[in-house]
Amino acid sequence: MNNTSKEFLAAQEEACKEPGTAYYFAKENKDADIKKCQEVACKEHEYAYWFARNIKESNIKYCQEIACKDPEYAYCFVRDVKGAHIEYCQEIACKDPCYAFLFAKHIKGANIEYCQKATCKNPYWAKEFALNIRGANKKKYKIYSIL
Repeated sequence: MNNTSKEFLAAQEEACKEPGTAYYFAKENKDADIKKCQEVACKEHEYAYWFARNIKESNIKYCQEIACKDPEYAYCFVRDVKGAHIEYCQEIACKDPCYAFLFAKHIKGANIEYCQKATCKNPYWAKEFALNIRGANKKKYKIYSIL
């Protein structure tokens, strides 16, 4: 951190009391202590995702561990953050049939069979998967739809 003025340090200290303000402080201040801001921002999965996505100096692995505690942000993380671990994100995204469908539809390298198994927990997403995902097992959908 290059800016060590009392005002700057006080502003950073204040920003690092909440995850959202820590993220925005790091995003808007090139002299922010990235490690400190990241530690606070990563207390919430939403800001862990935004931090990894928008702060060049972020620790991707650390942010991913936090962001991927939620299926939505696991899907968004692998979609938007270069260097994300696809299998780890897929495992979490597939805990929700909607994000399992989106993962299979939009993420290159997704394990289609794994995603389809997750969508079969919900009749709507099972049907959407069978109709819209290349490589989907349509027989599996028919079996699950009659159960």
